[in-house]
Amino acid sequence: MKSTEIRAKFLKFFESKGHTLVRSSPLIPGNDPTMLLTNSGMVQFKDVFLGTDQRAYSRATSVQRCVRAGGKHNDLENVGYTARHHTFFEMLGNFSFGDYFKRDAIQYAWELLTKVYLLPPEKLWVTVYHEDNEAHDIWANEIGVPLERIIRIGDNKGARYASDNFWQMADTGPCGPCSEIFYDHGPDVWGGPPGSAEQDGDRYIEIWNLVFMQFNRDEQGNMPLLPKPCVDTGMGLERLAAILQHVHSNYEIDLFQNLIKAAARETRTTDLNDNSLKVIADHIRACSFLIVDGIIPGSEGHGYVLRRIIRRALRHGHKLGQTQPFFYKLVQDLVIEMGAAYPELTDAAARVEQVLKQEEERFGETLEHGMKILEVALASSPHQLDGQTAFTLYDTYGFPLDLTADICRERKVDLDEAGFNTAMERQRTTARAAGKFKMAAAVEYSGDKTRFVGYDLLDQAARVIALYVDGVAVQRVGAGQDAIVVLDVTPFYAESGGQVGDNGVLRAGGMEFNVVDTLKIQSEVFGHHGTLVSGVLAVGDTLTASVDAMARGRTIRNHSATHLMHKALREVLGAHVSQKGSLVDADKTRFDFSHNGPLSADEIRQVEVIVNREILANIATEAKVMAYDDAVKYGAMALFGEKYGDEVRVLGIGSSKELCGGVHVTRTGDIGLFKMTAESGVAAGIRRVEAVTGEGALALVQALSQRVSEAAALLKAPSEELTPRIVQVQEQVRSLEKELSVLKSKLAASQGDDLLDQAVDVNGIKVLAARMEGADVAALRATMDKLKDKLKTAAIVLAAVNDGKVSLIAGVTADTTGRIKAGELVNFVALQVGGKGGGRPDMAQAGGTDPSGLAAALQAVAGWVDAKA
Repeated sequence: MKSTEIRAKFLKFFESKGHTLVRSSPLIPGNDPTMLLTNSGMVQFKDVFLGTDQRAYSRATSVQRCVRAGGKHNDLENVGYTARHHTFFEMLGNFSFGDYFKRDAIQYAWELLTKVYLLPPEKLWVTVYHEDNEAHDIWANEIGVPLERIIRIGDNKGARYASDNFWQMADTGPCGPCSEIFYDHGPDVWGGPPGSAEQDGDRYIEIWNLVFMQFNRDEQGNMPLLPKPCVDTGMGLERLAAILQHVHSNYEIDLFQNLIKAAARETRTTDLNDNSLKVIADHIRACSFLIVDGIIPGSEGHGYVLRRIIRRALRHGHKLGQTQPFFYKLVQDLVIEMGAAYPELTDAAARVEQVLKQEEERFGETLEHGMKILEVALASSPHQLDGQTAFTLYDTYGFPLDLTADICRERKVDLDEAGFNTAMERQRTTARAAGKFKMAAAVEYSGDKTRFVGYDLLDQAARVIALYVDGVAVQRVGAGQDAIVVLDVTPFYAESGGQVGDNGVLRAGGMEFNVVDTLKIQSEVFGHHGTLVSGVLAVGDTLTASVDAMARGRTIRNHSATHLMHKALREVLGAHVSQKGSLVDADKTRFDFSHNGPLSADEIRQVEVIVNREILANIATEAKVMAYDDAVKYGAMALFGEKYGDEVRVLGIGSSKELCGGVHVTRTGDIGLFKMTAESGVAAGIRRVEAVTGEGALALVQALSQRVSEAAALLKAPSEELTPRIVQVQEQVRSLEKELSVLKSKLAASQGDDLLDQAVDVNGIKVLAARMEGADVAALRATMDKLKDKLKTAAIVLAAVNDGKVSLIAGVTADTTGRIKAGELVNFVALQVGGKGGGRPDMAQAGGTDPSGLAAALQAVAGWVDAKA
């Protein structure tokens, strides 16, 4: 059974059981600071399980793209060396949010495996948590699995519930027992059933894990039952495909075989069983989908994970003898295999190829150089690679530590990781953190959601439902204290989607709380950060929440202009442009986007014209709430790093349609004026633009006009004639520079003739060391050539001092270079004037910063030549 059929049958089965089909979420968990990458099917439902989000359905099924290449779930070092480890994999899952529980989950799993996929029941084994008698009885008495194939797994980590068969999301929160389903590959494969001494063998392979969330662990370790128990399941598509395609290794299934052949084609490898081909085939999947989801290779966070995987693939290509870019050529092969299931891969294929090729070219030279350094180090110490060398490879040549560890493992060499960590702490120059998140995320809150009314109102009566000081819940706050206030309803916008949070004031009688920022504590709970200026504020108080209208007005003008600018950038530069980050506040909009080169002045003008044309049209802004799939069909763009539920808010501003929950102008004309102020590169393939609107744009234009007027006054020309006047001045300057150069040459020639008499004979060599007044480097060179011609056999040093800097040039005639080298001579003088230098045996140049030592240095030249000759 092909992988495409396996996917389709899974989803069709659960749809027939009343489950809503949910698309795979991106590999970047939306608005979740606790996770770097999506590593399981339940990640997109995390808030639902925690009770902070609700969906329109209580049953769901999905095929989720997952990556495990960092943090707790890091399978990178095993990829290519085992039968079932991958950086990228697909997780088949079905979920219940307070709907069905153990009985239905177990029955669904058994029916699908034995009736749809037709797996022999006698080949299936199951495990349960040793205290979970309910699950055990369902398997034994209702499903009919023989008792010898139902294994109770106990607590093997020193505490109750510390078991491989007891799942928990974190130290506190939802948790519960799980039941795993194993497939017996038969006696020809070594290994024992789960729980046995030989359980690490490959005979019995886990294919499905059914998690039963029935408890809610608190900080004291208490485990009360959840009011609505849930189900979270996960089954690896690749493992199931291996069984259904009658092979033992995941790398033998259809999803990998053609990729392995493609990798062999591009590396000119004949042995299709080479582990390096497996690594490359695995890594092209992970890298391509990471790029599809907007990640670019970088030095930290998501970008660093991608860079590590790419570089590991390239190193294995290098190991197979391929030193030229090859990895990017596998993208089209991947599209053939997975493009039908994931159309976004097909749409982004050209972009994926471009990013991979650029990274390959960047790393190609450093890989070869780094490998030479590594080879030398391993040759000198064949049993252990020292930590400092590993760090140098990382810091200077971009070798991730796990790539170096990979090579050491192949050579059976120990890696001094402790030494590497010491070197890292001593000389770390770049942050390794995946991101920085504000303290609001750490506040524990379990009350009602905040009702946001800020789309229509800037003032609202509200009630205080929670207060926090230093992250701890309190009942009241006194004057002068910093605090976080949670209201039942608010007009304050909480920072999201690149738009900063509102500021303003909360008032009631003599109480005044100054709000400096608004941040989300949970997806629908707003925290108002600030200081109590006067009075007392307590939970339960009623007050009036008032947003700073001026700051809000400036911010929304900038935010609305960002949407128009994004659309204009795509029109001018191409459809590959996609948002990679933004910051919108009252002063400006800052927008990061994918593009490989700087914008020209003409392209910037085009973007400005398009945006201002939209503003002048004064079209009404329109917001609609609709299903995500309908929004995509409607033509709305989703933004990088944002989390979207099943229903989304589609914002239409001019010709732009994007998914956005932000606050915006009523009509495009409210923006006033749009002007770009800066354009720069922030990373490989990522550009950044900044722009201002409204009053900010007006102030900018007025400042520019003032500078133009001042320049026109200085040049004594009307402003409309400023450009030709500047051209005229430039031509005059160039003419004067030419005249000056001619005069300097004449002066140098005159000085050169005068210098001939200063030459002294040292062992048959004419030695001349002199300072030339008013000469530049060009004059020194011209004089040097003339002096060498006239003195025939000579060693000459000429010097000049300009703006406190010493310029030196040394010349040795061709018949003298056997005894005297110009590079050594000029360095001798340079060292005495605060510099150093070198060059060819017949001509060399240097500089210095200490003119005070020049006279003595020149006087010492004859003695130096005497000693050398």
